[in-house]
Amino acid sequence: MKVVVKIGSSSLTRADGRIDHNAISQLCEDVAGVVAQGHQPIVVSSGAVAAGVGAVGLEARPTDLETLQAVSAVGQSRLMGVYDDELASHGLVGAQVLLDPLDFVHRGQYLHARKTLERLLALRCVPVVNENDAIASSELRFGDNDRIAALIAHSLNADLLILLTDLDGLYTSDPRVSSDATLVETVSADDPLLSIQASTSKSGVGSGGMASKLVAARIASWSGVRTVIANAQQRGAVSAIVSGERIGTTFEAHHRTLTARKLWIAFAAETAGRIVVDDGARVALTTKNTSLLPAGVTGVEGAFVAGATVEIVGADGAVFARGMSALSAAELLDVEGKQTSALPQGMHHEVVHRDDLVVLPE
Repeated sequence: MKVVVKIGSSSLTRADGRIDHNAISQLCEDVAGVVAQGHQPIVVSSGAVAAGVGAVGLEARPTDLETLQAVSAVGQSRLMGVYDDELASHGLVGAQVLLDPLDFVHRGQYLHARKTLERLLALRCVPVVNENDAIASSELRFGDNDRIAALIAHSLNADLLILLTDLDGLYTSDPRVSSDATLVETVSADDPLLSIQASTSKSGVGSGGMASKLVAARIASWSGVRTVIANAQQRGAVSAIVSGERIGTTFEAHHRTLTARKLWIAFAAETAGRIVVDDGARVALTTKNTSLLPAGVTGVEGAFVAGATVEIVGADGAVFARGMSALSAAELLDVEGKQTSALPQGMHHEVVHRDDLVVLPE
């Protein structure tokens, strides 16, 4: 089976910001065990920025975009060099794959990336994936590598997603500050835990945290992929999980699945504004699988452009859907509440087409 394994910066670097060779060695040993079992692992690895920080002698992770991109370029080659050496010690060939958000939202690039990964697996290589931080055009992070891992799991129709972190799994509260925190062993596909706002990263090294892992688990669940959050320091954790052992927190796969494009809209794309709709439009969108028309729009928030991802809000102010708007905010302000027959000639009849709209779970 195909197994996507993601490991974060805090699990791969020492306190001084440099790469922890032992951590990568342990992971690659585990990956080799998975290969020996006849499975196909894909590694999604953070750590380029952290490795670059140590290499250029900075005392802390920078906050400005230019320096972040520069140190990621320095660190990525060093990070991949360690993976190549450690995988080679087990007779495996590593393959660097750098992705960015466009590889998931544009159909052509999505298919190209998928074919490349599938071919690497067919060649018995171990893809080591990271975001292409060095040339990010708007914001350094895709969001985090947890989401990238989940979208790769969807793309490859993976059987399992494993998110390795510095905790044993999902807890009822932060075990670092709460003595009564208990481990949640299983989360069902419809469990409200998948919608909670968990803590962000506190390590100062990575960009994720438990919140991003919950989002990733939700993406994977809606892709029909089971997800496990486990401790990166537990030797053999990946092989054990693949073998069926109960380790960490397991998130069950959902019966509902979404296309890669809709997964991007629902969970990965940043929203640029809001569209407020009346009760009739809300009912139509949530129960009839229709497109959003100007007649149902009662308000516009933000200065978004056509093609931007927006939140769709009911009269009560609650966000119930997300979608890609075919109209800019300025265009929509001119036609909100109007019937289709009253629209200017040549204007899109749909504000958000049903193929570009995702109704969020309550």
